[in-house]
Amino acid sequence: MKACTPLEAALPAEVEAWLGWLATQRRVAALTLKAYRAGAQALLRLAGGRALSALDVQDIRRFVARLHGEGLAGRSIALHLAAWRGLYRWLIRHHGVRANPALGVRPPKSPALLPRALSPDQAAALLDPAAESALEVRDVALFELIYSSGLRVAEAAALDVDRGIDFAEAMLTVTGKRNRTRSVPVGGKALAALAQWLAVRAQFARAGERALFVTRHGTRLSPSGIASRLARRARALGLGVHVHPHMLRHSFASHLLQSSGDLRAVQELLGHASIRSTQVYTHLDFQHLAKVYDRAHPRARKPDPARKGSPAAGGDGDSEG
Repeated sequence: MKACTPLEAALPAEVEAWLGWLATQRRVAALTLKAYRAGAQALLRLAGGRALSALDVQDIRRFVARLHGEGLAGRSIALHLAAWRGLYRWLIRHHGVRANPALGVRPPKSPALLPRALSPDQAAALLDPAAESALEVRDVALFELIYSSGLRVAEAAALDVDRGIDFAEAMLTVTGKRNRTRSVPVGGKALAALAQWLAVRAQFARAGERALFVTRHGTRLSPSGIASRLARRARALGLGVHVHPHMLRHSFASHLLQSSGDLRAVQELLGHASIRSTQVYTHLDFQHLAKVYDRAHPRARKPDPARKGSPAAGGDGDSEG
């Protein structure tokens, strides 16, 4: 019999019931469910056998400090806290627990990490080379679509061949997080690549398979399979950077914002519920603008210490003090 890994270990019945509710009723993503299970296990470990109903705010703050001392990053602690708050809301509603001790407890701050994006030239170097096999035709169509429409990798993997794509209108309907549906435009190159893939898809797809993108064995291509194929293509083309599907989504947002400056439109196209999630791309855009400024503005160049005697170098030029 296979031994349970720490993330698979049995939890108390009320915790398993909460996780089951998240999976079936809230339909949270598999990775989120895995993270919440890890958060619940961390809470039980830190509680050291004490009942969850007996914990208070000071206990939760102490647990956060312990996790930080163990080297857990602020973002990971924030995810644990989100799991704890959700678990306590469940316990209050279904098991008579009186208070939510995780409310108001904040994680330690983490340094802001800007998403990495490809340059337009790098994106072209990745997507322009012609496919040399039918499976590469699939890959090009898949990567073009993610970059063209800013899709999440799970959204791309979930696409079906018989619905969602409107070639006449150049639009795609996708279902994102929390089952939110949105329509996004599809660029001409992505449409052409999709048409090429649809012409050869029948060579691979099993009878009755609805997935738009299938494996060589005819079943739906998974998000991890997409990531693996993208990384392999980037290596084969000598891009010199590790490319993952979310980087294509970041590149879509960054390049669109640089060209349009319309943050609200980028939010809608990405399917972000909050504009705050989209605002990170304004920092990417500012980095681009700052480089242009430093390169082009006559007053932007840094002083040259070798130019002695100039005011910038602190020499003997006229000064009124």
